[in-house]
Amino acid sequence: MNIKNITILGAGIMGRGIAHVSCFGGFQTVLYDISEEMLESASASIQKNYDKAVEKNLLTAVQAKEAFSKLELKQDLQEAVSGADFVIEAVPEKIDLKVEMYSQLDKLCKPETIFASNTSSLSITEMAAATDRPQQFIGMHFFNPVHIMKLVEIVRGLETSEETIAATKGVGGKMGKETVTIKESPGFITSRINAMIGNEAFYMLQEGIASPEEIDKALKLGLNHPMGPFEMVDLVGLDTRLSILKFLHQTLGEKYRPCPLLEQYVRAGRLGRKTGKGVYDYTQK
Repeated sequence: MNIKNITILGAGIMGRGIAHVSCFGGFQTVLYDISEEMLESASASIQKNYDKAVEKNLLTAVQAKEAFSKLELKQDLQEAVSGADFVIEAVPEKIDLKVEMYSQLDKLCKPETIFASNTSSLSITEMAAATDRPQQFIGMHFFNPVHIMKLVEIVRGLETSEETIAATKGVGGKMGKETVTIKESPGFITSRINAMIGNEAFYMLQEGIASPEEIDKALKLGLNHPMGPFEMVDLVGLDTRLSILKFLHQTLGEKYRPCPLLEQYVRAGRLGRKTGKGVYDYTQK
């Protein structure tokens, strides 16, 4: 399939990042959100990141301008997806919300359009069942910040076709990503392992074993992790991590039971960088 037009649904942190690499990959890119404010914020963020790439000599000014020119913002869903060859959904990690969206998309998109969910843990097969095109349904798990992180997990649902997998690998490659292809399983590879590491770090903090700074330092210097578990969860969002843990606890058992301290932080509104305070306080920086 010759994919030229990509639509990204959701202009949050992940959606805007995917739009950035989609434009960079040469695709005509539509970014959809119901909020004009979110779309304007996303556009400014993408422009800023392209400007940084130029400053660092990673792109020329001409390349950055050409890439950014491929971005189009839409608030009307039908307009956003009617011409799409490939749709990447990046709405919040709630299965009911995603299923409802795909039920709508199935009626609005061309019959040949491929659907890809940027989920970090939810069932591709369950979402695909809301459509009449399960063979053209796949998972694309991007990582934050999308324009920097190299990996995309490609997740095969029960009925995902080989053609869809090949097309998705091609899209990822043009976006500058390395891919791994896995069969559907709760948490896939990275979320399953990372959630356990982060949850254990919260249990250690709850037990007073060490400070967040010391735990982060130990994993970075002792295990060669590029970020500590608390730095990572503040970036991802504590609410997102808690949602993943609850799903893994439900599907994979007691070893994924969320730490009470993590739940307490979320109840307090300490969700990470996006709210200014998570494990660390960003309001003073």
